Amino acid sequence: MSPVLADRVGRAIADGAEELFGRQRPDGAFTDDPPGSTLGTAGAITALHAADPHGSAALIDGGLAWLRARQLPDGGWGGVDGAPAEPVATSVAVAALHRIAPGDAGDAVTAGRDWLATHGGVEAVTDPAVNHLCRQFLALAGLPEAGTMRRLPLEVVHSDTIRRRRVSFRTAPFLALALLQSATAPPGPLRRLTQRGAIPVALRLLRTIDAHENHTGDFSEDPWPAALVCLGLSISGHLPGVVAGTAGFLRRSVRPDGGWDAVTNLDLTRSAFAATGLIAAGYATDPRLNATRDLLHRTQQSTPFDVLGVPAGGWSYCCGHGWPVTLESAEILTALAGLPGAATDPALRSGLDWLIGRQDTRGSYSLWVRDTRLANDGPCPAITAQGITALREAGHDVSSPPVTAAATWLLTQQRPDGTFENLWYRDHTSGTAMVVDALVLAGHAGHPAVAKARDWLLRTQLADGTWGPGDGSPGSVEETAWALHALLAAGEPAGPDSPADRAAGALIDAQRPDGGWPAARVCAYIRHHMHYPNGAITRALALRALAAFRRAQETTA
Repeated sequence: MSPVLADRVGRAIADGAEELFGRQRPDGAFTDDPPGSTLGTAGAITALHAADPHGSAALIDGGLAWLRARQLPDGGWGGVDGAPAEPVATSVAVAALHRIAPGDAGDAVTAGRDWLATHGGVEAVTDPAVNHLCRQFLALAGLPEAGTMRRLPLEVVHSDTIRRRRVSFRTAPFLALALLQSATAPPGPLRRLTQRGAIPVALRLLRTIDAHENHTGDFSEDPWPAALVCLGLSISGHLPGVVAGTAGFLRRSVRPDGGWDAVTNLDLTRSAFAATGLIAAGYATDPRLNATRDLLHRTQQSTPFDVLGVPAGGWSYCCGHGWPVTLESAEILTALAGLPGAATDPALRSGLDWLIGRQDTRGSYSLWVRDTRLANDGPCPAITAQGITALREAGHDVSSPPVTAAATWLLTQQRPDGTFENLWYRDHTSGTAMVVDALVLAGHAGHPAVAKARDWLLRTQLADGTWGPGDGSPGSVEETAWALHALLAAGEPAGPDSPADRAAGALIDAQRPDGGWPAARVCAYIRHHMHYPNGAITRALALRALAAFRRAQETTA
């Protein structure tokens, strides 16, 4: 590495680390500046209009104004501020405006309906469950775009195994909307008979979730599912206490600009990635990370989440009472493994046992439910790669059975072009890079699958040194960092005008004067439809990649 580049890399890491530490709260959590969400806002005001129209009138009016101000010139809505129009957000926004303010919002509704008509309508939403949500909102608004809705099989609640594997993390909104559908479009005599026994079970499940979350009404601190539960129970007349709790959460979580976030609280996601990025950059012993370690310790789940069949020992993405997920748990375990005292950390030990127990029987990892059959839950190559990384960083060697099983499964998942999928981040650079990293860690650096994935990454680097999703779209800091880290792990050499040098230079050039990096919409909220940025992940990935580049240069010097 030339002295000039070495100095630039060192300064970028130091400035980036201090900017990231500047976003740490006293409780150890790292913060971000998330954009407002069309789904969160449209869902919240529709739910509050059903549950508390008078007490929440000012918030509803503010949300209506927020939606109208964010309608794009083409008539549609994007999923979050700054995003292009897409059918899910547009359907829900149109329905909310027409249901709540059909007169004042008439022009906006007409323009939104025109956008839907010219972009395939609700039929363009390929996920069946999300398609149903769009239709349900449009039907509540009395709009013909709703078309024909399938009936939700509430009877699935009689089998926990089937419900968990087929409905998974969508259980709460699924149950609430099935109850809503039963109230607004009553089934025939036979279906009424079968639902009579299912309704008490559904209500018990919703009460169980509410109790797990300490009756906060936040449903994993996500306004969209909380709004769906509030709306469904309000209209169906069930569980008024849960309705009051969810309405209270929605009132508490409104943004200063009158909208709502996609997810109100991502404290553990942000903090886990921030910690792993800072550790990789050489800050493992920095005393400022002690508070973050304490945060991760006290938010480890001490009780099982029975609704999804998840034992105690994992972490959610938000807090100590959220829904435990594999993605964040693996990242948290990687962070704890890199901090001082890891060898005697009881949270790390019990968390590793939890992670091993969550591995699918096929060797993969899914997000929420083990051996899920819901495509959006898993199995996921990228989450499986995170599982391998956590296990290896915590001391499992390449012959460890869970590492071997995960790597064996990953080697069956490569697409013909060399890529790997990632269910919860934009495809395909992220998944491909994460799997390359994991397979190298698992002892498969020389496997043809790694070479094929590496070659795809090299082919898709853009002229400016960055990577995007691999389809020719502009590059992002996140995807550039993922790809650079993976290429270095795979042994790609650096040197003047090499792919690695150009990528490192691009990351440095993208750094802002304050030391941070611009965040792109690479995190998936609804796969193929809605993505959002997470600035803590952006900063962490950039630090991790630049630190790996510096280490590679020092090794070869």
